[in-house]
Amino acid sequence: MEETRRERNVVGFAFPDGAEMEVWSPEDEFHSFFGAGPVVGLRVDDVEAARAEMEAAGVEFLGPVQRSEGAAWSHFRGPDGNVYEVIGRR
Repeated sequence: MEETRRERNVVGFAFPDGAEMEVWSPEDEFHSFFGAGPVVGLRVDDVEAARAEMEAAGVEFLGPVQRSEGAAWSHFRGPDGNVYEVIGRR
């Protein structure tokens, strides 16, 4: 595991298999909608296509698709009330 970023309210890690993990500070107000539990990201080939299919099935998304440096992701509320995300390169 390699530490990949450290900022005031977040630290990021990359694992040898390509998995990533970010840990946000409770003081980070921007991500307060995450709640107290972990936010699991589900890797998909096409974030917009996955989101469209999930919305058609009644899944509630929280805001628009977000993009940064070749990645795209979108948060949604699961049937258990927790926040999850779909994440991919597109």
